[in-house]
Amino acid sequence: MVWQNCQKIDNEFYDYKRQLIRCSSSVGANYRAACRAKSSRDFLNKLKIVEEELDETMFFIELIIEIKLELKSLWDKVYNESEELLKIIVKSIGTVRAKLNK
Repeated sequence: MVWQNCQKIDNEFYDYKRQLIRCSSSVGANYRAACRAKSSRDFLNKLKIVEEELDETMFFIELIIEIKLELKSLWDKVYNESEELLKIIVKSIGTVRAKLNK
């Protein structure tokens, strides 16, 4: 019974890691797309996607921390860096919105 529970946790952990790779790489890809935006509105829309993907990344980091508490100190560093990036993106979105509303 204990072995089956461990197996289940490892499978969940694997799935979460795969999803984390997808959404975190999407952050970079969408930021790159934002840098090539055709207009300020296009830039804003692409940054909103970056914000969503970063938030999703942080969600999966939280799940991984819950499953693998022994790796918490390593994942806390990654989470904190993601949080800082999210703050930067949100501030950038606010700046672009302010410029568009002038």
